Amino acid sequence: MRIDLHTHSTASDGTDTPAELVRNAAAAGLDVVALTDHDTSRGYAQATAALPAGLTLVTGAELSCRLDGVGLHMLAYLFDPDEPELLSERELVRDDRVPRAQGMVAKLQDLGVPVTWEQVARIAGDGSVGRPHVAEALVELGVVASVSDAFTPDWLADGGRAYVGKHELDPFDAIRLVKAAGGVTVFAHPAAVKRGQVVPESAIADLAAAGLDGIETDHMDHDPATRARLRGLAADLGLLATGSSDYHGSRKTCVLGEFTTDPEVYGEITRRATGAFPVPGAGGTAA
Repeated sequence: MRIDLHTHSTASDGTDTPAELVRNAAAAGLDVVALTDHDTSRGYAQATAALPAGLTLVTGAELSCRLDGVGLHMLAYLFDPDEPELLSERELVRDDRVPRAQGMVAKLQDLGVPVTWEQVARIAGDGSVGRPHVAEALVELGVVASVSDAFTPDWLADGGRAYVGKHELDPFDAIRLVKAAGGVTVFAHPAAVKRGQVVPESAIADLAAAGLDGIETDHMDHDPATRARLRGLAADLGLLATGSSDYHGSRKTCVLGEFTTDPEVYGEITRRATGAFPVPGAGGTAA
């Protein structure tokens, strides 16, 4: 089995619609794909309706968190999307995205960049607007060569010249809320230093003690030595070790199935989850 547990659609900051994403996942030879848009479950219905036969969909989300001033992302799988407390927190994060992005546009304008809110809103479309959409505007304007080049201290990285914060969950609260909603938590790309400051491994141990289920070890932002170190850390802490592409369509260079999760680890994730269940494909045709 080929299992990719971290992808994004136009419901957040990917470029594939949820329907396109599941069809592309099947075409890439995946057996299981997780839809983990940022702080939203809005793409579930379309992805489920389009799900090809032979592909299983894991519903999830990537939750925006912050610990001691350091941003981090928590992957949440197979939770009940209607559980009120977790839903309320996700809505707070989403509602803060528009004023945050508008604040980044204002800072960029102060820096002499001719970006406009209308441009960023056009790029975001129906998705939850975020830094990648602002970054793409910078690419369109020729300010940077790629989206990843915008995530530097000069521009949009945490603490960068055009950075604006937003409402984010405490990761210990995120673990508690996801578990209460019947879900499973995995710390996304915990050592992605190219994105900015990361939390220390002692914090990962604290999160594990609080009920964290796993860490994403195999990811494009982790070099081979880092992946090996994280797999050792996961073993020491009794955490599941996952692998994923973090696919965003054409917005990033990674491809579906670039990194995958061991079937036994996937089986353990599904065993622990009680809020929702994987959806087997039935040959869907939705646009």
